[in-house]
Order: sequence, then C-alpha cells, then structure tokens
Amino acid sequence: MTDQRLLPRALIMLLCAASAVITLAGVREVGSIVGPVLLALVLVLAVSPVRGMLQRRGAPGWTLVAVPLALVLLLLLGMVAILTLSVAQLATLATTYSGQFEQLVVDAQQLAARLGIGTDQVNQAIRSLDPGKIFQLLQGFAAGLLSVFSGLVLIVVLLLAMCLDAPGFSRLLRKGAARRPLLISALTGFARKTRRYLVVSTVFGLICSALDATALWLLGVPLPLLWGVLALITNYIPNIGFVIGLIPPALLGLLVGGPKTLLLVVLSYILINFVVQSLIQPKFLGDAVGLSTTMTLLSLLLWAFVLGPLGALLAIPLSLLVRALLIDSDPEGEWAAALVSGHDPGEDRPATP
Repeated sequence: MTDQRLLPRALIMLLCAASAVITLAGVREVGSIVGPVLLALVLVLAVSPVRGMLQRRGAPGWTLVAVPLALVLLLLLGMVAILTLSVAQLATLATTYSGQFEQLVVDAQQLAARLGIGTDQVNQAIRSLDPGKIFQLLQGFAAGLLSVFSGLVLIVVLLLAMCLDAPGFSRLLRKGAARRPLLISALTGFARKTRRYLVVSTVFGLICSALDATALWLLGVPLPLLWGVLALITNYIPNIGFVIGLIPPALLGLLVGGPKTLLLVVLSYILINFVVQSLIQPKFLGDAVGLSTTMTLLSLLLWAFVLGPLGALLAIPLSLLVRALLIDSDPEGEWAAALVSGHDPGEDRPATP
C-alpha cells in the first residue's frame, strides 16, 4: 500500500495559517473574557506547589483552596494598588515639573544658538515639546494594564472555580496519562515550565528592582520605590520590559538633575539589567522555557497585538501553552519543537560508538 496525500503540503500549510489567523482574530474579539481566564490559569499554576505541599502534609481540605486563593488575591490586589498609584503619580508629575521642563527648553535653545542651528524651525520643534504628552503616553500604558484588572470580580470568581477544580483536575490528568501520554506529558511540561519561568523571573525581577530603586535613591530621583516596583512588573515583559520601566525615572532624572542625571539613570538601568538578566538569569533558567530569542520576541509582538498589555505580560506562558497543545502533544512534532526552541535535542545525545 502506498502512502498518498490527499492535499499538497503547501496547501495544508496555507489552510493552517488561515485557521490560525481566524482563531487569533476571534480571541482578540473576546479578549475581555479570554484575558482574565488566561491570567487566572497562570496564577493558579503559579501557586499550585503550595497546594501540593499542604496536601502532602495532610492539611484540611478547605486549606487546599483557601491558602492558594488568598496568595493569588494578595498578588492581584498588590498589582492593582501599584498600577493605580503609578497612574496617579504620573498625572501629578506632569504638572509638578512643568517649570523645570521649560527651563530645559530654554537651555536647549541657547545651546542650539551657540552651535549655529538656532533656526525658527528648530526653536518651534523645541517649544512643541510638552512633558505632559510624554507622561500621558506612560499613563496610558499603565491605565491599559489597570483596565485588565477592572473586572476583578470576574478574575476572583475564575480563581475560586479553578482552585476548587484543581484537585479533581489533577486526578483526571493522572488517570488519562495511560490513554493520552503525549498530551498529558505536554500539559504537565507546560505547567512545570510556566512555574519555573515565573519563579526565576520573579526572583531576578526582585533583584533588579531593588538595585534600580537603590540607584534612583542615590541619584535623587523622586519616588524610587514606586519605579522599582514598576521595574518588577515590567520584568515579565520579555526583551523590552526594562525599557518601559526605564522611561519614567529617566524622564524624572532629566527634570530634576538635568542631562547628567538622565545619563546616569540610563547607564544604571542598562548595567543592572544587562548583568542580571543577560549574564546571570539565563544560567538559572536554561532552556526550561523552550523558546528561542526570536520566538520570544515574536510571542511578545503577537500576544500584545491580540490581548493588549496583558498579552505582553503573559507572552511566554501563552506561547508555552500553544506549544504544548500543538507541538509537544504531536508524535511527529520533534522537529517543530527544535525549530521554536532553537535547540536540537539530538545534539545532547551521546555519539554511537
């Protein structure tokens, strides 16, 4: 018997691409529902080791739900409080430092005149700069994140339901391992990788935020603790997260201490984040995430487009979920896994003598 394909491979790929576009468009349309569901799922996975520890120690059944739920609620309320304070502070700072910004504009005009480029066009461009517009952009991003948590009641209900169903769902997964071993293994790997990614990112995010806040305090930048916490939140946004967390303190450094303070703030952030996130963190995270640098950046762009700011925060866990469902659960998906991870598993196998 010969193996004849009914459809050409190119046509199959086009159909798969079209299906992906339709699916993502549908997810984007119902993002206000899908976003909280995915956020609740990631949070429940993050605290699932606590439930397992309580279960192994013979804790009462109600604690298996109450303790993880309380931890997640504390985390959510903390993030909401921080984002609310950030939005309020950005709105206040826009008017507080307007005088300093006007003085910087005058200094820039004088410098342009000394360099012989003080034309009317240059002066008009300098005068058109408005610190309020810059703060409004930052405030819009923080408000976009805050809007995700506006449906806090829905998120809490989802968290409660998932915490209640978690023990039974775990038992079903163990029973289904014999019938669907690849699928169960893929889902288990997704949960394990997501937890490890969250733990490592949180630990090194705390280190970065503490060092950033200390550097801002030494440089005399206002509200260093607030910007340190903002750096922790943006640390979950891959590749460009620290840039988003850098903009508010860098701008404040310019208004408070001039270009010198601005330069010192930028250099401090770059040095701290490069050493911690580029040199130290990858050694602890290793290849546990299973996504190459290119796939990480593409994941950020894709999920930010589909789900907005929440998609940027959850880009890595969402891509891990897609990989588990479409690649790791496929018996012939080894080549695709190597493609998205940038790592050939055959390279680790010992050579055959």
